[in-house]
Amino acid sequence: MKKIYSGKTKDVYSLENGNVLLKFKDDCTGKDGVFDPGENSIGLTIEGIGKANLQTSVYYFELLKAAGVQTHYVSANVEDATMEVLPAKVFGHGLEVICRLVATGSFIRRYGEYIKDGTPLEGGYVECTFKNDEKGDPLVTSEGLAALGIMTQAQFDSMKEQTLKITKIVADDLKSIGLDLWDIKFEFGYNNGRVILIDEIASGNMRVYRNGKIVEPVELTRLILNR
Repeated sequence: MKKIYSGKTKDVYSLENGNVLLKFKDDCTGKDGVFDPGENSIGLTIEGIGKANLQTSVYYFELLKAAGVQTHYVSANVEDATMEVLPAKVFGHGLEVICRLVATGSFIRRYGEYIKDGTPLEGGYVECTFKNDEKGDPLVTSEGLAALGIMTQAQFDSMKEQTLKITKIVADDLKSIGLDLWDIKFEFGYNNGRVILIDEIASGNMRVYRNGKIVEPVELTRLILNR
């Protein structure tokens, strides 16, 4: 295998069959040792979180497949913390798409003078950021993406529609075990003429609450998988 990219939480390798292998790490985004999916840097390492994130991703990719949602997922090896996926071209140098069901985190840091932490965002609020650690993952609009030649409006509309649909599937599943999804982060790519979900659907990429308290990633995976 040839390593083609080393990210914050995963390493990426090319496979001889043309697909791609993702190797999950035990690193999490956060700040000062506190987990925060909205941060753009590694804040802590949690032993076993790589496998936990992979297990959660496999669970949700299979759930999406059953719902008719196309993704890049092919197969996984949990013991090796690896997942084989279809190749996909990222938009620009990479985009992150956040769906917010409740106002919190960086949303409050930006807009706290207008809205209180914990306020529901009816229907879900979708926003997009560039993956750029040095610039703090700046926000970008659909018009901005089109003006920069990164993504057409039609591609953005497809990505937003899928984001809302996938978020609802995940939120409904979590609700069935007494958990509340507040926000979740996705990545999308371009494969064979279609915009599809790529990367992962991991406990480390979502903010989930139970009885008013945030659920940490490893515990969240345990609750999702051991129901």
